[in-house]
Amino acid sequence: MINFNVPPCAEKAMDYIRECVNNQKICGDGAYTKKCNEWIEKRTGTAKCLLTTSCTHATELAALLSDIQPGDEVIMPAYTFVSTADAFVLRGATPVFVDIRPDTMNIDEKLIEAAVTDKTKAIVPVHYAGVACEMDTIMDIAKRHHLIVIEDAAQGIMSSYKGKALGTFGNFGCFSFHETKNYSMGEGGALLIRDEKDVEEAEIIREKGTNRSKFYRGQIDKYTWVNYGSSYLPSDMNAAYLYAQLEMADEINDARLALWNRYYENLRPLAESGKIELPVIPDGCVHNAHMFYIKAKDIEERTAFISYLKENGVMSVFHYIPLHTAPAGQKFGRFHGEDRYTTRESERLARLPMYYGLKETQVDDICDIIKRFYA
Repeated sequence: MINFNVPPCAEKAMDYIRECVNNQKICGDGAYTKKCNEWIEKRTGTAKCLLTTSCTHATELAALLSDIQPGDEVIMPAYTFVSTADAFVLRGATPVFVDIRPDTMNIDEKLIEAAVTDKTKAIVPVHYAGVACEMDTIMDIAKRHHLIVIEDAAQGIMSSYKGKALGTFGNFGCFSFHETKNYSMGEGGALLIRDEKDVEEAEIIREKGTNRSKFYRGQIDKYTWVNYGSSYLPSDMNAAYLYAQLEMADEINDARLALWNRYYENLRPLAESGKIELPVIPDGCVHNAHMFYIKAKDIEERTAFISYLKENGVMSVFHYIPLHTAPAGQKFGRFHGEDRYTTRESERLARLPMYYGLKETQVDDICDIIKRFYA
């Protein structure tokens, strides 16, 4: 069986974890947490990066820093993971779902402005599959309406839009290092902070509402409780596992892109004959090969497709159930405008195996099975 996903693991990971244990420093904000933060800051150009226990928690931190209040509205796509909405629902805000573009599965930037009301506080673009949303348009809308932008870049590390790293356009950006992502620490994430003025408050909230970070830097002689907060610090052992991958980030990224391109070239004839649709990468977008998907004719064909692949030893899966159709989405949020593409396109999409370590010959075998299905 060819698995859908195999979590990445770098050769040095166990050595780094053992070092944490030997140094008797396995809690949060140890040496490897700092190394990961610095690597991301240098690679993306963000003012500050803070590793977190998950991308969910990074988004919750961003909601707290944005002072999201009960009654506020936050615009986002319904085609996303529940955490995108949960972070704001926990603050008492209403997710306002906007339809997606059928080409990239990202929020349709042309529909955002019509959803803005006097209650709108933020826009949350989700960079699906590591392919950027149209950030120029989104940032222009945010500027004109005085809105905060929080990028859900869970799938977007190593991707860029017009030469700038995803997660660095908005006030805040959120990465995921879940086991299904390009780089993993099991469970984990990161908050990217664009403006220096937000850094101190972020450190305080992340450290249980204390100014402990300033204490460790020697800026104060003792730390104390100064604000609300929680514990968003991952274990340094998790960070050590991640850092071993970040050291070889380009190698992992290049390998994934090679697999992605191999899928695309193998399946291009099926797309050209109208049997399937393949991913679209708009001009100005550099993606990270987070996933490779195809679109079938409809949900019935997709169900048969996934079953056929499984019968032939290949795990393929669908993705999000649109949030506005879920019980909690109906309870806490609302859909603005017409659902032309969100539900329809989500029902057609099937994801193929994609992970560091997948062999090119396996990609060829998968594509041969797909061709037999469509024959």
